[in-house]
Amino acid sequence: MKLATYTKVSEKVEADRPDIEGQSDESSDEAEASGDTEMDFLRSLFSRTLGLSSGEKVLDELTLDGVAQYIKSGKCKNIICMVGAGISTSAGIPDFRSPGTGLYANLQKYNLPYPEAIFQIDYFKKHPEPFFALARELYPGQFKPTVCHYFIKMLKDKGLLRRCYSQNIDTLERVAGLEGEDLIEAHGTFHTSHCVSFLCRKEFSMDWMKERIFSEDIPKCDSCGSLVKPDIVFFGENLPARFFTSMKMDFPQCDLLIIMGTSLQVQPFASLVSRVSNNCPRLLINMEKTGQSEFGGGLFGLGGGMDFDSDKAYRDVAYLGTCDDGCLAFADLLGWKAELEELVKREHALIESKDVKKKDKEANQSSQSPQAESAKSKKTE
Repeated sequence: MKLATYTKVSEKVEADRPDIEGQSDESSDEAEASGDTEMDFLRSLFSRTLGLSSGEKVLDELTLDGVAQYIKSGKCKNIICMVGAGISTSAGIPDFRSPGTGLYANLQKYNLPYPEAIFQIDYFKKHPEPFFALARELYPGQFKPTVCHYFIKMLKDKGLLRRCYSQNIDTLERVAGLEGEDLIEAHGTFHTSHCVSFLCRKEFSMDWMKERIFSEDIPKCDSCGSLVKPDIVFFGENLPARFFTSMKMDFPQCDLLIIMGTSLQVQPFASLVSRVSNNCPRLLINMEKTGQSEFGGGLFGLGGGMDFDSDKAYRDVAYLGTCDDGCLAFADLLGWKAELEELVKREHALIESKDVKKKDKEANQSSQSPQAESAKSKKTE
C-alpha cells in the first residue's frame, strides 16, 4: 500500500509498509516474516468471507458475561489484546481524530501544510520543530496508566495474557508493568531513539531524548550531526520487524482476542483480527462498533471482519462505552473488580510518591546550584 492510500485511512501515528529506497536488513526480515504466511492467511480469509467454512460456537452467549464465563471455565489460556488510543484518553492523552478534541483538530499553532505532516518522515527531516514541540506536551512520564492498562496487567499476572499488541506510543503499557516479551509496540515507542542517518543509526536512551526535548534543543546525533528521532513509526516508515514475526506465532494460538480503544481502520494492524482461528471469540470494548465485515474489505484484508449483529454471528461481542468502564464491568463479572481497583489505587499512589520525591530532589539540586549559591551570597552581603 502506498503512502497516499495509507494516509487516507490513518487514525494516528500509524504506518503501513510503503516502498522506500535503501531498505535495511530489518525491512527484509519484515518482508520475509509477513510473506511466508500470506497464502495461508488469504486462503483462510477467503473461506471465512465467502462462508465456505464455519467456526464452532465457543461462547454460551454473545455477551460480556458470556466471555467472562468462558475465561472462568479454564478453557481460555492464551489471550491477545489489541489496543489503540482509546485506552489512554482517560489518562489525559488525546486521541487523534475525534472532532474538536482530537490531536489533529488542535495543531493549527504549528502552521502545518496538513495535520498528518507532523508525523510524516520527509516533513520531519526538513521541519522537526513542530514534532518536538508537540512531544513536550505529550511526552511519556507525565501521565498515569488507566484502569484498562492495569486490567491488561492483571491478565498477565493471572497467566492468561499471551501478548498485548499496541498502536500507542505513550509507553503506558510499560509503566503499568508489561515488559518486553509481553508487548508488541506496533507503531513504535519513545523508549529508545535513533539517528535518522542510514549510515549511522546510533541509538539513544529515553533519558537522553527527554533532556533535549525539554531543553527545547533539536536532538542531534553526537556522532554524525544528523537528527535523532524517537523510535515511533512515522508515515513513510516500516513497522518493526518484530510485529510481523510475533503475529505469525501468536495469533494461531489465540483463544480469546480482546480489542480495545481502536477504530480498526489502519493496516496492517486492523487485519490482525482476521488472523485468529474461526473458533476464537473476539471481544470489542470501544465507544462504537468497528471492524465489521464488508465483502470487499474483509476479502482483501482491508477490514476487521467482525460480525456482531447478523444471523450468522457466533463469536463476536461488543461492549459500547469507555475502555475503563468496560474493563471494570468485565472485571466485576470475573470476580476481579475489587482486586483491579486496589491495583490501580496502589500503583497510582506509588507513581505520585515517586513524582514528589523526584520534584524534591530537583528542587534541592536547584537550590544547591552555583547560581543559587551566588544569589544567596549576594543577598546576605
